[in-house]
Amino acid sequence: MFDTHCHLTGDRYRGGIEPVLDEARAAGIDGMVAVAVDAEDAAAARDLAEAHADVWFSAGVHPSEAGRSHVVDALLPLIEHPRCVAWGEMGLDGHWPDPPLDAQRSLFARQLALIQSADADGVAPLPVILHSRKAVAEVLAMIEDTSIAPERFVFHCFTEGPARVEQVLRFGAAVSFTGVVTYRNAAEVAAASDCVPIDRLMVETDSPYLTPEPRRGERPNRPANVVHVAQFLALRRGLSDAAFEQATDDTARRIFGIG
Repeated sequence: MFDTHCHLTGDRYRGGIEPVLDEARAAGIDGMVAVAVDAEDAAAARDLAEAHADVWFSAGVHPSEAGRSHVVDALLPLIEHPRCVAWGEMGLDGHWPDPPLDAQRSLFARQLALIQSADADGVAPLPVILHSRKAVAEVLAMIEDTSIAPERFVFHCFTEGPARVEQVLRFGAAVSFTGVVTYRNAAEVAAASDCVPIDRLMVETDSPYLTPEPRRGERPNRPANVVHVAQFLALRRGLSDAAFEQATDDTARRIFGIG
């Protein structure tokens, strides 16, 4: 199965990345998308993807980086790399007061403009991984004002309830859930997951963050733990683990264009 969203670069894992990848493979994970938080991180993720056939990468600037100066055009050569499967992650974060939302909006708007320009220039229309913590409505408002097809957007790490996810589904985007959906104090998130058609549903770890039950509290989170997210959601839907994994893998392969 796939971990469709994990952060694998830098010094995030004690002991290095190789044991983390080996553990994932032993758990049955045969695909991981290394998601970038800025252009430098995307270049590191590209190098990792070049070295490992089961790793792909994305290129984008996370809203937490809005306080820094970024040349978003630097993302373009990375996007055109054959191992790159998505733009992102990008979007808005309403949880923390810094960087200010105005700076986040500006950074997000610049990236959306770059995507539309790349589309116009004939660059392959990759999906767009969205960060939308406590900002789903505003993220929707900004992407609705673009020419980017709704089905290209993925609302990653969805942490709101059914009313918000219904807005996302009406728009036409896909939705991805992390270990948060397994938490006892996140019943609204679990209820939101029930609303998502399985052909628009994906699972992820967002490693090294958000370790799922039954391993909550262990740090860092690792891609191998995506099986726990999948098992939790399969049980809620009355599906076997194998059937759920096959369905969500099919969705991931279709959305990210992974053969």
